[in-house]
Amino acid sequence: MKRIVIFASGSGTNAENLIKFFQNSDIGSVVQVLTNNPHAKVLERCKSLKVSALSFNRIAFSESQDVLNILKAAKPDLIVLAGFLWKFPEFILHEFPNKVINIHPALLPKYGGKGMYGSYVHEAVVTNKEVETGITIHYVNEHYDEGAIVFQSKCKVHPTDTAEGVAAKIHELEMAHFPTVVKELLKSQ
Repeated sequence: MKRIVIFASGSGTNAENLIKFFQNSDIGSVVQVLTNNPHAKVLERCKSLKVSALSFNRIAFSESQDVLNILKAAKPDLIVLAGFLWKFPEFILHEFPNKVINIHPALLPKYGGKGMYGSYVHEAVVTNKEVETGITIHYVNEHYDEGAIVFQSKCKVHPTDTAEGVAAKIHELEMAHFPTVVKELLKSQ
């Protein structure tokens, strides 16, 4: 049985979707959720889903071995960033080569990089009058949103779409595709 650890920073809808998807799976399960936000709604979601969840601060994450030690103890086959906003430290990436993936709410390489997340991405898509957008699932490396692309899915952007409307379309793509892509990655290991 493959082991999944999720990192999230906010509401945790993607984390919840992944947890539920793998609850009765014979391929893998979510064994731990970690967050950099002690007030993140993902903590409440994990409690109701009976999944271990912990919050940590920047020192524990990037200036000490605390989060790394938690990960080593969890023995993940895959680390999934689901709305996690901090840049992943290189020393953690080196311990888990090709085992950390992220979901980004745009078609990379467009609208990636530091500060490009959530509503900032959707507002930029609408402002620049893009005709399509989508999601990108990619491996994480030492640069924001520059790791090898695993999967992309597109949706149309209409001239009348608002950033909120684009966000709703992206959310649908995330809910539909993220768990199945994670499942395929686990099966290919």
